[in-house]
Amino acid sequence: MPSFRYAWKRRQLAIIAVQRFYEPSYESGKSQWWAIERTDGKPFGLAGIWEHRFEAPDITRWSFSMLTINATAHPLMQRFHAPEDEKRSVVVLDDDEWDAWLDAKREDDVRSFLRLFDADMMVAAPQAPKTKTKTDQPQLSAE
Repeated sequence: MPSFRYAWKRRQLAIIAVQRFYEPSYESGKSQWWAIERTDGKPFGLAGIWEHRFEAPDITRWSFSMLTINATAHPLMQRFHAPEDEKRSVVVLDDDEWDAWLDAKREDDVRSFLRLFDADMMVAAPQAPKTKTKTDQPQLSAE
């Protein structure tokens, strides 16, 4: 059963606000993570979907997912993911579409938002790999 099938049917839509998102590039021959941000410095509003499951009388699990679409034709997003993988992009909502996205009830209305974001409003740069240090580890106290 596909994930989020029932959430899609019930139009349980969400907006995931992020300052940047990360994608792997293989242009150098190996995976290197890149950060993608807006050129105007504003946060992205990513189209999402959410659901909850009742797994037991006292256990509810909430989850969400970012929606993605094919990005083969996108000047920036086509550069990411492994060469043999489909080129995908998160769905970025325009600033003035957030309310309409959350209020969309018909499938055609929802699908009208599933398009690529303007590449001129995005900038990407390689990120240095994060290394774990001892200070990154949770500290446990023996009290």
